[in-house]
Amino acid sequence: MTNQELLEIIRCPACIQKGPDHGKLTLERDGSWLVCDECGRKYPIREDVPVLLIEEGDKWVNTPVEELPEPGPLVPATA
Repeated sequence: MTNQELLEIIRCPACIQKGPDHGKLTLERDGSWLVCDECGRKYPIREDVPVLLIEEGDKWVNTPVEELPEPGPLVPATA
């Protein structure tokens, strides 16, 4: 499945509750972030896995796309 095919399927978990045509996501920052076209929540893609948790999107909603950091690992390393 290509990135474009995935973008046609997945939606922002906060906005999809309004209906199937809501919450379309755009791939940003060289494919490392998904941004909701509707609410502006931003979801990181860590190790090729989109982290589509509303709480995660809420953390970045007020951060401009150009200021988003590298998403980092899916599971933080333990000491």
